[in-house]
Amino acid sequence: MYKTLFIALLSVFTLNACQSQNTAEEQYVLPQKEYQEKMAAIGDLQLLDVRTPDEYNAGHIEGAELINFFDEDFVQQVESRFDKDEPLMLYCRSGNRSAKATAKLKAVGFKEIYDLKGGYKNWE
Repeated sequence: MYKTLFIALLSVFTLNACQSQNTAEEQYVLPQKEYQEKMAAIGDLQLLDVRTPDEYNAGHIEGAELINFFDEDFVQQVESRFDKDEPLMLYCRSGNRSAKATAKLKAVGFKEIYDLKGGYKNWE
């Protein structure tokens, strides 16, 4: 009986913990309209495009600075050009690289990062 109760309680706590983590992560991945509104609301906008130079040259969001996610010194380049204490908006082509970039940048102290849901494909 105690074993069953323990398993039930453990399941509830685990489920709640996972739901809390998902909610916290999702609030920083914004659909295009909300992303644009956030861009407009931030005074000194820090906008980072993490795609390749070819992708950037084919089209990008006006004002975005390019730092290729695949560069070996990607994190160091971002740290040298952007303020960790100010909001950072970033995007890639589809959302995959920008999610990985967000994880790397949070690990080195960037506090507030906003990602374009679905990437640049959803911007056009």
